[in-house]
Amino acid sequence: RVVCPGLRDQAQQGLAMRPLVAGGTVLGADLAGGQEAAFRFLNALEIVSISNNLGDAKSIITHPATTTYQRLSAEQKAALGITPGLVRLSLGIEDGADLVADVTRALDAA
Repeated sequence: RVVCPGLRDQAQQGLAMRPLVAGGTVLGADLAGGQEAAFRFLNALEIVSISNNLGDAKSIITHPATTTYQRLSAEQKAALGITPGLVRLSLGIEDGADLVADVTRALDAA
């Protein structure tokens, strides 16, 4: 499952596009296999850096369930759509083809 406010099939797409110029550069992906798959994916990235927050010139990624939302109960996380397999990626200024290759390789490792 991919969560990106700029995608046309997202419920909040119209609202999200008002403040964004080209759809933004942050997206979420909910990996099948939960936290284990998410951690395998995170650890397999070579270009993208793991972080506990988003917002930098370089590409960074976070695992919300164990960072920014760690203090919420499982029920609260579920209500917000924060699943064990969810990762959030903030794209930076690296070469797009390099980022695609890095994420694709890491997904294969997940």
